[in-house]
Amino acid sequence: MTAPDCCVTMAHMMMPQHANPQGNVHGGVVMKFIDDAAAVVAMRHSRSTVVTAAVEQLSFHHPVFIGNLLSLKASLNMTGRTSMEIGVRVEAENPLNGKIVHIASAYLTFVAIDENHQPKSINPWLPDTPESKRRELDARARKKRKNS
Repeated sequence: MTAPDCCVTMAHMMMPQHANPQGNVHGGVVMKFIDDAAAVVAMRHSRSTVVTAAVEQLSFHHPVFIGNLLSLKASLNMTGRTSMEIGVRVEAENPLNGKIVHIASAYLTFVAIDENHQPKSINPWLPDTPESKRRELDARARKKRKNS
């Protein structure tokens, strides 16, 4: 698995249909984009259909407004036998002044499934950079806390 196969960056311009009457983008819209970006990483790694099994953590830090460019950076953090944890960092850029704000972070678990919609074994992911090793250690710590 090469580095480009375990991460993706997606961008979306926030338009009026994404927002409420005050001009703030709905959190559910951001959540869908998070799920979409994470799913791409999970499908690339498993080379199969995947389903969202859990959203372990989703934190919103700042609002997003109509006209912002939303960038989602999704990365594979850890693999199990059939599951994967994907982390997503969301940033909003004001394209008129270039200001970028970290607006949300999320951790999602995906399960690879076969043609009968049953969990399917996946290849393990072996992190090979200091950053990917840190992400895997953090993911294992989150899993341990969850299972305690």
